[in-house]
Amino acid sequence: MILLLDNYDSFVHNLARYFRQLGCQTRVVRSDQIDVAGCREIAPEAIVISPGPGHPVDAGCSIAVVRELSLTTPILGVCLGHQAIGLAFGGVVNRCGPIHGMASAISHNGTGVFRGCPLPMSVGRYHSLAIDPDRVPVELDVTARTDDGVIMGVQHRERPIFGVQFHPESILSDEGARVVENFVLIASEIRRGILS
Repeated sequence: MILLLDNYDSFVHNLARYFRQLGCQTRVVRSDQIDVAGCREIAPEAIVISPGPGHPVDAGCSIAVVRELSLTTPILGVCLGHQAIGLAFGGVVNRCGPIHGMASAISHNGTGVFRGCPLPMSVGRYHSLAIDPDRVPVELDVTARTDDGVIMGVQHRERPIFGVQFHPESILSDEGARVVENFVLIASEIRRGILS
């Protein structure tokens, strides 16, 4: 079962639908109506931290979940959730100007959630904050960027944590379904002991 932490994003159910179309039972819970213990009690096979308005420090249990549950549970952070991953390991999130409903070409390293995705790849962006590229935590590898250097993807070096700044559920993200499917496959491989 996928636990989708909802940070009050108006399109969170589009994201949930992607997982359900892949055959994943998906439970949507508001991030400020559950804590780490509650998430642990649900015992999800993977956790997705949704987009949402505002700053990730105000995103309910999102940062705490990344810090405390990622040793055993694969996590995908989307937009605000991606920023929460950066903050969880000591990174900084800065304003980058409002970018809402814009398609951008990104480059990526072809690993993790980007396996099998073309280069360049067009993604839908809806954000005004981004992880500071000069203060990326040492625990995280940058996996994707825009041409002007905005971080579009991160991956933890040891834990099964993946973040994407763009919205894979957006019609503007040509390979969004593949990104989601890759995360589901990674979570399945970890559960079956193929990946550690």
